Amino acid sequence: MADLHIDDFCHDVLRTLLRLYNAFPRAQSIFVEDISGPDQPDEVGLHSRRHMACLGAMLWLAEEGYIRYGATIYQDGIDQAVLTHPTFVLLTAPSDLRFEEPDDQVPDTVARGQITLAEQMRAALRSKSSDRITAIVRYFLSRSPRAVDPSEFDGLLEAPEDDSEQQQSGSWEDYFL
Repeated sequence: MADLHIDDFCHDVLRTLLRLYNAFPRAQSIFVEDISGPDQPDEVGLHSRRHMACLGAMLWLAEEGYIRYGATIYQDGIDQAVLTHPTFVLLTAPSDLRFEEPDDQVPDTVARGQITLAEQMRAALRSKSSDRITAIVRYFLSRSPRAVDPSEFDGLLEAPEDDSEQQQSGSWEDYFL
């Protein structure tokens, strides 16, 4: 039997994280209906199980330290939500699980952005494949932030060709001492 509630949870987690990533570092309100779709409360005003499961996924992300938020907005969403530092580090790190590889024709800086976990999450969402969405969320949740490997930035900070360039511009000591 398929665990559809786990698929829904993974969809909710992915959409919540990407929404916060796209707004980072601004805190924002996230409404359940924007993540899981419209909801029709019943005749006494209770939300559907699906709606409450999505809210539960948001609150779980906060309890586990992936996001922070200021308050709930009744049962409609969370207010002043933002990614935590470890989550930001995870989302901006290169992903070993890749659904799309960078184009050979793009500059290195663009290629580095295309292999991040956040970009692979976008690729999984674009695919509309529950298997890919579940896989990337499980991959994300199984990771711990690690120190950034300096080789990740090879080619970005190149040393001057020769010492004459550095001598012409002066050293920082010339300006501050």
